[in-house]
Amino acid sequence: MYEAFTIRDAEINDLPKIVDIYNSTIPGRMVTADLEPVSVESRMQWFNEHSPDLRPLWAVEMNGEICAWVSFQSFYGRPAYNATAEVSIYIHQDFRGKKLGKSLIQRALDECPRLGIKTMLGFIFGHNEPSLRLFSSFGFEKWAHFPNVAELDGVERDLLILGKRVY
Repeated sequence: MYEAFTIRDAEINDLPKIVDIYNSTIPGRMVTADLEPVSVESRMQWFNEHSPDLRPLWAVEMNGEICAWVSFQSFYGRPAYNATAEVSIYIHQDFRGKKLGKSLIQRALDECPRLGIKTMLGFIFGHNEPSLRLFSSFGFEKWAHFPNVAELDGVERDLLILGKRVY
């Protein structure tokens, strides 16, 4: 499906590259609600909230370089939701559109039983057609529609929550 890549648990020294990939998506106004670049320091708490056995943060490498990352985050922060997680996938612009996203979603779904995740969610802007198609191709369905809840450069945008019951 894609040339060889490896997925591993992210380490603190990966955070600058993870932040660079994240920041590279901000100008496109399709992926994140951040309007200005974030700093490595501002993402430290987020990084530390991840753990390999519950809510991993994966670095995806190709030829020794981080080309993408995958994050599992708790939904709503209360214990009754422990079996539900939001997945986020960010891919370096040079690697987008090459089916890497498909491989990463499949890997995330495959890991759900080990992580105790029964329900996977994706929070996606309504105008982000590529991500909506990607998640839909794996059986994710629209579970929520928040119209006009984000404003990006004066344009109101919808937020969709796509969900999939994993097991």
